[in-house]
Amino acid sequence: MTEDKELILSREGLKKMEEELEMLKTVKRREVADRIKTAREFGDISENSEYEDAKNEQAMIEGTIMSMEKKLRNVKILEDATGNDDIVGVGSTVTILNTATKDQSVYTIVGSVEADPFKNKISNESPVGQGLLGHAKGDKVEITIPAGTVIFEILDIAR
Repeated sequence: MTEDKELILSREGLKKMEEELEMLKTVKRREVADRIKTAREFGDISENSEYEDAKNEQAMIEGTIMSMEKKLRNVKILEDATGNDDIVGVGSTVTILNTATKDQSVYTIVGSVEADPFKNKISNESPVGQGLLGHAKGDKVEITIPAGTVIFEILDIAR
């Protein structure tokens, strides 16, 4: 993710990300520092696997903190109550029909950080999310997915 790329989040997603960052900066940093201190007490650190593991974990935590801080500098809050219910946008909950299989699906279009396919939250950057953006109820949208090209009909749009 480039530093200047806008990150779309709901207020809930922002709060969750800020809480995770705070936990990393306080709890996880302290835990790994304690592990390093304990490992140093074992003596020679040149052949100390506990020390190496703790240092590697420390590097990963610091990298994650830096990455999250960069992302948070470019957050755009998705306002829940705003937007047009007639057009699919980020924050829309869309009911679609696969015209070939007649399967219906309901997805909420979210920013990439909040995507969770197991909760039917798909990224605005995913093939389906991108394909649905800007379309209206009743539109038939042809979308190329990894399994091939699929035609979806938009049955309903809600915020």
